[in-house]
Amino acid sequence: MIARSTRPRGNAFILSAVMALAALVALMGNAFGPEFPVIGVPRLTLAAVVLCVIGSAFALGFLHGLIGDMTILAASLYAAFALIATGSEHAGEATASFWWLVIAAWASGWLFVERLAQWKMVGTAAQRAINLTIPLLFGVWLLILWQLIVTGFGIPKVLLPAPSEIWVRLTTSVPTLWADFQQTFMKAVLIGYVMGCGSGFLIAILVDRVPFLRRGLLPIGNLVSALPIIGVAPIMVMWFGFDWPSKAAVVIIMTFFPMLVNTVSGLAASDAMQRDLMRTYAAGYWQTLFKLRLPMAMPFIFNALKINSTLALIGAIVAEFFGTPIVGMGFRISTEVGRMNVDMVWAEIAVAALAGSLFYGLVALAEKAVTFWHPSQRG
Repeated sequence: MIARSTRPRGNAFILSAVMALAALVALMGNAFGPEFPVIGVPRLTLAAVVLCVIGSAFALGFLHGLIGDMTILAASLYAAFALIATGSEHAGEATASFWWLVIAAWASGWLFVERLAQWKMVGTAAQRAINLTIPLLFGVWLLILWQLIVTGFGIPKVLLPAPSEIWVRLTTSVPTLWADFQQTFMKAVLIGYVMGCGSGFLIAILVDRVPFLRRGLLPIGNLVSALPIIGVAPIMVMWFGFDWPSKAAVVIIMTFFPMLVNTVSGLAASDAMQRDLMRTYAAGYWQTLFKLRLPMAMPFIFNALKINSTLALIGAIVAEFFGTPIVGMGFRISTEVGRMNVDMVWAEIAVAALAGSLFYGLVALAEKAVTFWHPSQRG
């Protein structure tokens, strides 16, 4: 079930008014020059009329509730379809009226997301689905705007390819992208991530056990963590060769010290009263470590794991710029830029972004399962 206000207030009223006014202005002008007026392009005319009528009805309070929200969604989707289809047919010919219609469509999409955020669903699963749908819709509308800007202004592919062109490259280059993904992510990133985070965690336990190391090693760690990748990567290539081990070595260097510093800070998170209580139970160092200090340190440890999940991918890709076999995300990006195949570069960027986001999400899910007791996970 859904419970929310029925009359537009605040941002909803402003967005519906912008939606209606921008669509009205679009109807009064030409979308693609004198030979392509809005009233001469049926789908653009229908989109502008629908956005104007629905925006006005919503702003005046005549359209509300679930039916109103679904009507806004349908109108925004149709407007997006009409704009993309007509813009692709007349690339580079868009006039001011076209952009007014884009503003109206964007306002309608934003308005639906604004209304969707107010939905209160019965059941955790349904509410979680709504929470996932909101950023998904926002991301889809950003891609739609990207497509419209490229086709409307007629931007050359060598400068900025449209999402549709990137999608075509993604679907037609699956074997190449998969080979690059295996070389970079499944070898260099994962192996370097496990070794870097694991060694950083073990050394943090040793640093906590030996106070001298805390005073001597942590300042050196801060210094090494500030070393630029472009300075370290060529050295690792000289030491470990052109294949994935040199890239894994760069990842180890990048992930080691964030894990070390965060784990040491987490082990110091327990207060004196808690440690005194463990001593009254005659608990030794290792019992206190495993039953008190490590559980208290878990939020810090997972913070380092999440940070390193993105650092590892960045480090591996940049390291491949300085020598690699003829496979890998970094290799492909650097070579395709030289060939002016920018759509392939963006396809590699999309794969890297998706892989990094999924990796981060898996670590976040593990954190939620392990630190369910922490206040940050009880929201």
